[in-house]
Amino acid sequence: MTDSTRLRGALFALGATVIWSGNFIVARLLNQSIEPATLSLLRWGVAFLGLLPFAWRSAWADRVAIRRSLPTMIPMALLGVTVFNALLYTGARTTSALNLSLIATSTPVFIILLARVFLREKLTSKKILGLASALAGVLLLITGGEPARLLGLQFSAGDLWMTLAAVLFAAYSIMVRRFSGKLSPAVFLLTLIGTGLVFLLPWAGWEYAVAGVPQLTAGAVWAILYVGLGASLAAYAMWNSAVASIGPSLAGLIYYSLPLFSGVAAFLFLGEPMGMVHLASAGCIMGGIVLATRG
Repeated sequence: MTDSTRLRGALFALGATVIWSGNFIVARLLNQSIEPATLSLLRWGVAFLGLLPFAWRSAWADRVAIRRSLPTMIPMALLGVTVFNALLYTGARTTSALNLSLIATSTPVFIILLARVFLREKLTSKKILGLASALAGVLLLITGGEPARLLGLQFSAGDLWMTLAAVLFAAYSIMVRRFSGKLSPAVFLLTLIGTGLVFLLPWAGWEYAVAGVPQLTAGAVWAILYVGLGASLAAYAMWNSAVASIGPSLAGLIYYSLPLFSGVAAFLFLGEPMGMVHLASAGCIMGGIVLATRG
């Protein structure tokens, strides 16, 4: 591997992480003006339309393989597309963008647990120590540094929604790892998004019946285009290239800088404060995950 290949891979991983960090800012900016499932529907609808011109021919050619893969792809789409992002946007209504990104980085810890149960992967002492540290970081973040809040169940609802979203995304990741269908990455993603949109439609329809049609300002349209074309397409393309160039371990380490970018962006664009609890929580989560995933 040449130095230029390593540099390009690292920059792609960094670029994907920066784009993903902006998703939490968008969630906070639009959390009151657009309902969660509706925002998720708009995001993935933009992603689907953006990918369609490049993948529809291959998808049509692979329609038989798609039909055979649907029974295993439906649960993946339900968790990874339909529910995960809607829960993220629900959590954004009552917690900060920095909290969202910090809890999101705990996802690999839940993947370790689920992989042990469903994939029979070995749980080493490093993974156990890393798991304990990362989960302590999540609890520190949720309790605000006050352990007594656990006894009083005085959690932020948004933190709990985001923690549930992280668990569901971990389950989605296990399903993807076990997926054995013979589909190209573009066809797989197009099918996944399309299936997830089918489940989002009735949820968004219910929100429409309760809250009415959302008022889309010019800023909201640009934000939706950002998360649709950026966080849902461009970031995944860069991430896949980074993993191919430098491997998943190094790319994964770069991903754990997500709270840094989200925290800086939230401070600059939303005026959200950064305190010692956030720094301590970030240290526990990222340090634990790095320890758990080494090797």
